[in-house]
Amino acid sequence: MTLQGKTAVITGSNSGIGLGIAIELAKVGVDVVLNSFTDRDEDHALAAGVAQDHGVKARYIKADMSKGDECRALIEQAGACDILINNAGIQHVAAIDEFPAEKWDAIIAINMTSAFHTTAAALPLMRAAGWGRVINIASAHGLTASPFKSAYVAAKHGVVGLTKVTALETAQEPITCNAICPGYVLTPLVEAQIPDTMKEYNMSREDVIKNVMLTRQPSKEFATVEQMGGTAAFLCSDAAAQITGTTISVDGGWTAL
Repeated sequence: MTLQGKTAVITGSNSGIGLGIAIELAKVGVDVVLNSFTDRDEDHALAAGVAQDHGVKARYIKADMSKGDECRALIEQAGACDILINNAGIQHVAAIDEFPAEKWDAIIAINMTSAFHTTAAALPLMRAAGWGRVINIASAHGLTASPFKSAYVAAKHGVVGLTKVTALETAQEPITCNAICPGYVLTPLVEAQIPDTMKEYNMSREDVIKNVMLTRQPSKEFATVEQMGGTAAFLCSDAAAQITGTTISVDGGWTAL
């Protein structure tokens, strides 16, 4: 499969799932635009490395996904957006009656509202190009719930709803919109949590992963960022041209329970 000549904009992509998707898309010839809210030398060096490693064009554009005007400016500055990956997200855990209002606002803005703004800005570019793919990174929490994650669960359910509406509005065009719903993915952030969790529970790495971190993931294995990227690449392929308005769970059986 090749998607040479296409351009993907991936929000929240200087690490973790977003970067994994960017790399897998670059492997099949996609030019990529990386993004986060920082503007460091290493951010731009990361994009240069992707370009060098995979023979594509890659650049980094700073944009704060909590601000609607910056979300839209990201797409405008990219200049082209054949593939939009809405991946940016944050988390906070607290009971509803103790949940800080500013954390709620930030999670809803970054995890959900940003996807509205980027999609609204990208669809005209996709229509002009005669082809497009919108892929929203939701979560198992976009299909089910956990206590103490009210904002995250609400935002991810909202992302799934936005996915369906976008798909219906583009159903008779060569544009699709789907949501990937990961369970727990082994990102650098998650990896960094394992040693502290081992100490907290006085458990081995294997026991912490299976019995603490992956309690709700029946496979008892993390998904990988490469698997997230491979799923995204498939949704961009011709084989997926009639897959639209749905969710693809990559969660080790979590939502089968």
